[in-house]
Order: sequence, then C-alpha cells, then structure tokens
Amino acid sequence: MLSILLLIPLASAALALALAADTPRRLILVSAAAAHFSLTILAFAVPPETAFGGLLDLDPLGHLFLSVTSLLFLAASVYAVGYLRAEVKGQRRDFQEGAAFSNAPERIFTACLLVFLAAMTLVACTRNLGALWVGVEGTTLASAPLIYFHRHRRSLEATWKYLLICSVGIALALLGNILLSVAFYDPAASSTSMNLVDLAAKAGIARAPWLKAAFICILVGYGVKMGLAPMHNWLPDAHSQSPSLVSALLSGALLNCAFLGILRAHQVCVLTGLESFSQELLVVFGLISMVTATAFIVGQGDYKRLLAYSSVEHMGILALSVGVGGGAVFGGMLHLVCHSLAKGMLFLVSGNILALYHTRSCYDARGMARAMPVTAALWTAGFLAIAGSPPFGLFVSELTILTAMIRQGGLVIACVYLACLAVIFVGMSVPVLRMVQGPTPPAVTGKAREDFFAVGPPLVLAGLVLTLGLFLPETLIRILAQAAGVVIRGL
Repeated sequence: MLSILLLIPLASAALALALAADTPRRLILVSAAAAHFSLTILAFAVPPETAFGGLLDLDPLGHLFLSVTSLLFLAASVYAVGYLRAEVKGQRRDFQEGAAFSNAPERIFTACLLVFLAAMTLVACTRNLGALWVGVEGTTLASAPLIYFHRHRRSLEATWKYLLICSVGIALALLGNILLSVAFYDPAASSTSMNLVDLAAKAGIARAPWLKAAFICILVGYGVKMGLAPMHNWLPDAHSQSPSLVSALLSGALLNCAFLGILRAHQVCVLTGLESFSQELLVVFGLISMVTATAFIVGQGDYKRLLAYSSVEHMGILALSVGVGGGAVFGGMLHLVCHSLAKGMLFLVSGNILALYHTRSCYDARGMARAMPVTAALWTAGFLAIAGSPPFGLFVSELTILTAMIRQGGLVIACVYLACLAVIFVGMSVPVLRMVQGPTPPAVTGKAREDFFAVGPPLVLAGLVLTLGLFLPETLIRILAQAAGVVIRGL
C-alpha cells in the first residue's frame, strides 16, 4: 500500500505532462488526490506493511502527518479546478502586474503539484532519516516552479530566495545526518543504518557530543524549511507570491514535513537520553518564532504576508509544545491538524479576494461583506479560528498546551506565550475587520462569483476546524495520542 501511495501521484504527474487537454488533466489531479486520501484513510483500518526493505514504514506519527497532507491536498485540488479554469479564460490577473495567468504552463504546474504530493508522502511514510532528507529536498524542487507560476519579477525573486535559503538549510540537515551517523558509528558494523528502529537498538553506543551537534544542525536545517525564526526569511515572500492554492499547501503541509524531520531527530535524542537537550532548544526557537511573528503581524498591510507571519507563529507553537513535553505534545498534535486546516482555508479564501480586488493590500480590499458575502464570512471565521478563539479547534489545542506549561511550572514561558497570542489577536483583527467592513472601492462593481470550486473547499475546511473545537471523536483522540506517544517515547 505504501508503494501505491507514492506511485499514484508520480504516475498521475507523468500522465498530466502527456495530456494536452486541460479538462482531463484537472480530472486526473482531483482523482489522484481523492485516491491518495482514500488509501491514507484505509491505512487506519488495514495497517500497511513496510516496503522497499523497510525504507517505507508508516508509524502513527507519520500517519497523522500524511493524513493532514492528503486531506489538504484534496481540498486544494478541487479549488484548483476553478482557479485554473478562470486563468485560461483570462479572468484572473495578477495584482498591479497585468500579466494574464493563461500564459502560465498549466501542464507543468499540475505535474509539479502531483510530484510535490509524492515527495511529502515519502517524508511521512519513512522512518529512515536519509530517505526523509531526500523527501524534504524533493519538496523544495517540486514546489519551486509552483511559486514561480505567475512568472513576474516578484515571483521570480521569491522563488530564488526560497531555493537559495532552503538549499542552505537542507545542506545543514544533511550535515546533521552525517554527524548522526558518526555518533552511532560502530567499528564492528560495515555501515550505519539511518533507520530509527536500528538507531534505537544501538542507543547505548551513541556519542553525546556528536549527537548534540547533529541535532543542532538538523534543527537549524529543517527549521529553515519549517519557518522557525530567525530562519524564516523565505517564507513571507514565497507564501505571498504563490498562487493561493500553493500557499495553502506550503503553509498547511510543507512546513509540517520539515517539522516531522525535526521530530525524528528529537526521537533519537529521546532514545539516547538527551531529550532535555533537544527540548530546551525547541523551547528557545519556539519562543523566538512567536515573538518575531508578533512583531511583524502588528501593522502588516498585506493580507497574504499576514497569513505567512501567522504561520511562523504557529510553527513556533508546535516547537514549543514538543519542548514543553508531557500533555503539551498531545496539544501540539491537535494544533498541527487544526492549523493546517485553518491556514489552508484562509489561503484559499485569499485567492478569492485577490481575484476580485486585484490587490493584496488590506487597505484597498474593503467592503467584502457586500461584494463577496460568503468569502467574507469564511475570512472572518478563518481569522477567529487561526487566532485561537472559541469554539474553534485551535482554542482547544492552545489551551491544552498552556495547561501543560502551567502544570510543569513553566510560568515564564506561559506568560510570554499568552502575551504573544493576545497581541497577535489584536494585530490581526484590525486588518481583517477593515477588509470585511466599510464601503466597497469604486473600481469593484457588483458581487463576486462564488461558485462551488471557490467556496466549497474552504467551507469544508472551516467546518472541520469548527467541529474539532466542539467535539473530538474518540478515534481522533486515539490517533493523536498515539502520535504524541511516539514523540514522547521515541518509538
């Protein structure tokens, strides 16, 4: 089953490149996404066997990440049908650039989307740190053409910055893997396996100084891709210049893949008794990310960059939850799910706003309640969700993390955490309410066309985030607890 999960998007990508007609290609995209999601859910009932000699191995932690990725990709694929159809008709034009998107290579775009899914699947479906590194590098190569889809100066700059900075990060992560192999080097063995199960068996011979150096390199290397401050510089540009459905995948799925790489390295530290070292570093980077995001969110006038800096904040919360440990890890797993759904929904909605107003300015995109009422309602709900307001799922996850902090005596951390959340709520509420209310600009006449492809996927995601705030099914609690248990125990 695991090999099929990889082959579905890869084979569909090849088929998308071969087809010249747009409609069959879009059908392939949605069909591949639906098939991938179906198999991912089926794997909960029928646990898949390892494949390729143990290279593909799906544990509860990877399965949780895979499920979130697959669900978000399915929503983005459905949204892509209307998005790409509007581009071919010339109905979408990039803000202030005037370049028709219909000139962009949709065939390459669709193929890269599917390869992107395959790379993220590899990251989630392996416990081999070497294969995981290959998967993360694959996500970089597959997503770069997606960021450059608009083909103007700003998207080129964002793509170049993304490739350059993330390449440095992935090189550091590779160095971390090398140092990890040195830490577990056994003269009696012919080679060092990078599989977590094999590393656990040799935990007794691990050399602490080399292992600490390896974790620092992996944390910084994958932290670049995850968007942890101060390594987040690529993220606001890439998220703001990408097509909205790509921004949704970057924020809701790609950042999670890098986080999983850090969690795998943390698992090694847990297995060797160095969990306090890795947890302290995660707390430091988590707090730095939250404080940095707070500073940039307040007064932000670009709504897509606003969402990008919000991602920096929430990646900091995820790092902080693992650093605190205990019950906060369960809250972190729930937070990962809710953030991906809410941020994916918000970025899809931002695409509707950009299509009507042709601007990313929070000051110019006004009067949404009159011009696009459904999108305005989703935008408001998304803001309340991502800001951690009840009754949405992120309120539950953030409260769970806060409770764990207080119970473990981390009062200073809890105070900084609460202060950042409060300032961010105020900082985001001002531009969001300004956009929803007020008069519609004279250049915008009539109401936007809000069809199924434009509002259906974000509506489903919003409903899921709301549901997780009101009710957590026993099945989901078990899945989250199993994933948290892997992080806490190491295996």
